[in-house]
Amino acid sequence: MITRVTGKNQITVPAEVAAREGIVPGTRFDWQFTEQEHVIMVRVIPAPGALAASLRGRGRQFRRRGSDPVANLHKEREREERERRGTAS
Repeated sequence: MITRVTGKNQITVPAEVAAREGIVPGTRFDWQFTEQEHVIMVRVIPAPGALAASLRGRGRQFRRRGSDPVANLHKEREREERERRGTAS
């Protein structure tokens, strides 16, 4: 796909690329030079909300039936604090 740079150094992202990579207004890009002459690598930086949404629910497979992850975290933090103070029980 070939695009053209405007007078303001702007480039139009082809619709196919935008759809495939989830590029919407406000999407950021990381531009990197490569060792090859005239070759630049462009990496799409996902929006923080999109990244969070893609990770939502990923840990469910590790959750035990009937467990309370928040309560377990509180217990773990309390235990770590006791160990740090030297009052482990």
